[in-house]
Amino acid sequence: MNARNLFLLCSLLLSPFLLSAQKGTGSPYKVDEIPMPEGLDAETGGMGFFPDGRLAACFTRGEVLVYDFKTGQWSVFAEGLHEPLGLLVESDREIVVLQRPELTRIKDTDGDGMADLYEKITDDFGLSGNYHEFNYGPVKDKDGNYFIALNTASSGAGFRKNPRGTVNLAGRDSTDGRKQMYSIVPYRGWVLKITPDGQTIPYASGFRSPNGIGIDPAGNLFVADNQSDWVETSKLFLVKEGHFYGHPASLVWEKAWDGRNPFRIPVSELNKKRSEAIVFFPQGIMANSPSEPVYIPAGTQFPQFEGQLLVGEMNHDRIMRIMLENVGGRLQGACVPFLDGNGLRMGNNRLAFAPDGSLLTGQITHGWAGSKGIQRISATGREVMDIRDMKLLPDGFEFTFTQPVDKKSAQNIAGYLIRHYAYLYKKKPYNEPIDHSNQTDVQTVAARSVTLSDGGKKVSVKLPGLRKGYVYEFKLEGIKSAAGTPLANRLVCYTVNEVLPPAGR
Repeated sequence: MNARNLFLLCSLLLSPFLLSAQKGTGSPYKVDEIPMPEGLDAETGGMGFFPDGRLAACFTRGEVLVYDFKTGQWSVFAEGLHEPLGLLVESDREIVVLQRPELTRIKDTDGDGMADLYEKITDDFGLSGNYHEFNYGPVKDKDGNYFIALNTASSGAGFRKNPRGTVNLAGRDSTDGRKQMYSIVPYRGWVLKITPDGQTIPYASGFRSPNGIGIDPAGNLFVADNQSDWVETSKLFLVKEGHFYGHPASLVWEKAWDGRNPFRIPVSELNKKRSEAIVFFPQGIMANSPSEPVYIPAGTQFPQFEGQLLVGEMNHDRIMRIMLENVGGRLQGACVPFLDGNGLRMGNNRLAFAPDGSLLTGQITHGWAGSKGIQRISATGREVMDIRDMKLLPDGFEFTFTQPVDKKSAQNIAGYLIRHYAYLYKKKPYNEPIDHSNQTDVQTVAARSVTLSDGGKKVSVKLPGLRKGYVYEFKLEGIKSAAGTPLANRLVCYTVNEVLPPAGR
């Protein structure tokens, strides 16, 4: 029996109903399991939806499968791919998949439900044979350009004798390459732009492990990069053409690079060249391994958060929510858990909104902490009590809640546990553990006053002198709604890149 028939047979045995994994009662969200075909290694690399509402998902062993929610059955669309870690549904018969060697257009030309045409869009990037050269995306802008992100090579492994692409050994540190992640073939550590006419353009550099690329309706391109060497803590970047984001290995592929070893350049010089993240994910506090950023559009089951971003987290049973604002002409903002636990597994690698407005999360392990399979998060109809938004003030922060707060609990100034700290951009010491993250100037910050407004939905917290380049971490203890519902998520971290002038100036 061939693989296609095996999957189809298994799919017929699956229940058409989702398997509930919800823990506890009274939650505003429930988590359900999408049943997987027996025998599938369900490490999810990408997800998307056909116009008729069927789910397309790719898995790291090379399958692209289709799930019909009406029948509960899986079918095979394509197979034999090499480690696909992202897909984009283009039509009811066409999917674009990013696999390790290329970006591929896959078509079902005869309408039988299975792809019969595989077309290369681009393979204009290098492969050294290092296991860690993963590829992420694609996303597509309104002009039809695709964007993909390429991982650097692992410092814990070498490369093959017959790599694809030009080799430049200046893209690694030391003679054996085992001190820092490296980029000895083009364009490791870059975001690439692929135009509708097939040109591949190096777009932005300086990424370490950008397992997550997303785009919003305004065309803002976001990348979540993972913490370790040169990435002091995991971050969310707003990616712009020609910018450098911090990891030096990829600089050797700049068109006008002067030939220097980028690892030998003074940190102060690199720091002047780089563009900073718009949101920091404090290591061991908010996230250790963030993944795909996804925009929350109108029409989802989570309308109170429309226009914000969700970002998956690999190392914890968490999905995060991002609240951005423009301050001084720059985007910056806060991250807060969207969902912790409640039946959610670890390894949340890919996110996609279903036609009914629910959220699907595809999970992966791939040798690290995580899980396998696909889960669906739906609203139960119970109103969530959560932080709707967080804005910078000249002298503190303003929180907007989804429900009016209980006045007594919200005005208890002792319930606002606040710290600030910074992360220094630096080269990681050779013997420092991979997941170690150094915070500097960790200080407790005492709130000066708390003021309620907008019928109890807004709370302003005044602080002494805000500082650029710092993360402000809040733990909101004891706050509940006027109806007595506890705050769903008490932790929130705001990244201050710019401050506002004093009121009246």
